[in-house]
Amino acid sequence: MLKLTESEIENFAIDLLIKQGYQYILPEVWDLERGDRGNVLLHGRLVQAVSRINPDLPLEIIEDALKQLHRLRSPELIANNENFHRMLTEGIKVSYQKDGRSRGEIVWLIDFKNPENNDFVVANQFTVIENNVNKRPDVVLLVNGLPLIVIELKNPADENATVTSAYRQLQTYKQAIPSLFNFNAFMIISDGLEAKAGTISAGFSRFMAWKTADGKTEASPLIGELETLINGMLDKKTLIDLIRHFIVFEKSKKEDKKTNIITVQTVKKLAAYHQYYAVNKAVQSTITAASENGNRKGGVVWHTQGSGKSLSMVFYTGKIVLTLDNPTIVVITDRNDLDDQLFDTFAASKQLLRQKPVQAKDRDDLNNLLKVASGGVVFTTIQKFQPDEGNVYEKLSARKNIVVIADEAHRTQYGFKAKTIDDKDINGNVIGKKIVYGFAKYMRDALPNATYLGFTGTPIEKTDVNTPAVFGNYIDIYDISQAVEDGATVRIYYESRLARIKLSVEGKRLIKELDEEYE
Repeated sequence: MLKLTESEIENFAIDLLIKQGYQYILPEVWDLERGDRGNVLLHGRLVQAVSRINPDLPLEIIEDALKQLHRLRSPELIANNENFHRMLTEGIKVSYQKDGRSRGEIVWLIDFKNPENNDFVVANQFTVIENNVNKRPDVVLLVNGLPLIVIELKNPADENATVTSAYRQLQTYKQAIPSLFNFNAFMIISDGLEAKAGTISAGFSRFMAWKTADGKTEASPLIGELETLINGMLDKKTLIDLIRHFIVFEKSKKEDKKTNIITVQTVKKLAAYHQYYAVNKAVQSTITAASENGNRKGGVVWHTQGSGKSLSMVFYTGKIVLTLDNPTIVVITDRNDLDDQLFDTFAASKQLLRQKPVQAKDRDDLNNLLKVASGGVVFTTIQKFQPDEGNVYEKLSARKNIVVIADEAHRTQYGFKAKTIDDKDINGNVIGKKIVYGFAKYMRDALPNATYLGFTGTPIEKTDVNTPAVFGNYIDIYDISQAVEDGATVRIYYESRLARIKLSVEGKRLIKELDEEYE
């Protein structure tokens, strides 16, 4: 039986990356470029790439901007990493004097519009010395001289060298050489068979496999997970897209019950493969539906409960905000508790959204929030679209750059269908009949030119005609069998049992009376 060594797996990964268009540089070459093993940036490549991406800016302005990369000095690694990620995705703001006037510019570290305009390098045995500690990660991927990806590999022939031990090795690196991880986008662990990716704050269970190279079909089991991950996730265009649109820093408050001290905890999250491809399909579908000749039906994303549907909605919103012309996003739920839960998820991710979401307090507040010219992420329940009188809701906006996202879009509340109900006076007495419609009709009255996109955790029933009529057809499906296989959700086992109950004569008599009463 053929046994692979760790170095052979390393060379295999490097060869795959070279085929993807990465440039391989020998350890002695990048040692020369760094000048000092305590320096984790390839400064020369960084300056060259940033100058190419920002051709109108003088070199001294670029050099001044890059100095900020060396000012990540928080004792908390996650804080440094978040600050760097903001520089990476939003650019570095600089001000300078020209012709006697102060000017402000943004220096971009990555060309997000044209991935091929960036410099992609793969380096192995990347030795870093920090605080007299010497560590050597297996493979590092650098984009424009920035060490964004760290890959730790283990030998599959060694029963003690597993992806778990690779994960533990990365935790050791984070403690020993944290400066390398200030600039980390995500990490990869593999034993040549299994391969998983996760962020610097992710526990081992949150490291996930990347199961498709093209987003259309899952890779064959005969193809190793490492090969699929490199061909899919580390494709240049995909990697740049992931970095800009599919990483979020979620913040939550925690109170110490003994001291009553409140601290803010930050967790860095990376999209799983099913979230990444679904969101991109939804964005493209929205662009088509919102076009001049579009039908305003963005489609339905069915991702089973527990597979990160809410976070997918956050990623979608963050990307569509940049893709369309400063749209207004309206997030609809059908219950107050769901509205609060989803709002909290969005509010915790406001950096990715590039704005602070707001909740409509009542119908008047909703009306005011939707009468703006553009922009905004507005949360509301669908019941707020019920008109006070008649069957027509007031038109709030005729703008076309409004996107309505409905959570649990399969529910009956989203229908168009009319029905007759009792008309009651203020005392609750029936005074006649009246016709009412599903809330979808009133939403369309209020926002006639909006594009509607649905997310659901359960499949649409075959007899359901409302959901396709409002939102269109499925654009992506991630069902429970896929989620269980990926470990995104867990199985629930049910065992039917009959409990033996001993009743007194009086108890039997009472049950018999109840049965007779309800027959």
